Amino acid sequence: KRQKKSFLVFNSNNKIWITGGASGIGLGLTERFIKEKYTVIICGRREKVLNEVSERFPEVIIKKCDLSSESEREELFQWIQGNHSDLNVLINNAGIQQWMSVTDDDFFSRAKEEIAINIEAPIHLTSLFLKSKSLDTVINVSSGLAFVPLIKTPVYSSTKFFIHSFTLSLRELLKSKNIEVIEMIPPALNTDLGGKGIHDFAPPVSDFIESIFEQLKQGKTELTFGFSESVSKAGQEELKAAFKKLNNPL
Repeated sequence: KRQKKSFLVFNSNNKIWITGGASGIGLGLTERFIKEKYTVIICGRREKVLNEVSERFPEVIIKKCDLSSESEREELFQWIQGNHSDLNVLINNAGIQQWMSVTDDDFFSRAKEEIAINIEAPIHLTSLFLKSKSLDTVINVSSGLAFVPLIKTPVYSSTKFFIHSFTLSLRELLKSKNIEVIEMIPPALNTDLGGKGIHDFAPPVSDFIESIFEQLKQGKTELTFGFSESVSKAGQEELKAAFKKLNNPL
């Protein structure tokens, strides 16, 4: 049986790529990895936001990319291979959350956008980076909503269930390659995911980041916090009760 490891402990020369690393959880990870003295590369669609991160943290390497585009994902991988071929950690963090109903006129177009970024991008990037000899760690960011869906975000919740399932399979598939596969399972956090103000009630990103870094150092491969910790370990009856409470709070 392969011994568990923590890439934080075992590799002092980590070079980490974080999709969506300029805001929310991605920015929290960026800041924390810099604190660990690792090389951090981030990408995102918004050049202004990327530049703001670069001004705060000049050591961060930034790259503009629209992850919903297959060709841009391929171009990004080629850029990494040409300039940072020693990159060893891929973090599939970028995601969008659409609050909508299936009866909305623009439901399908918005759903396609979520699927492209939340599902197609991490699948494609993982397959691309597995061609790299230096890759030793893949971290996929799912959600507590993978276990208990929020009906106001029907497609988002489903995409995160997909990522959870995909990560379970990936972990087994890559054991022979000695590539660690980690699932990060955040609850609702105080970010702008889904829109400004929606998650103001939630815990700060900093609390989540500190918790998962402690779990990483312990060698855990499923990283949870608060709500996501409870639902990821819940039985069917508990999940039914959580679904009812989440979607019918009154």
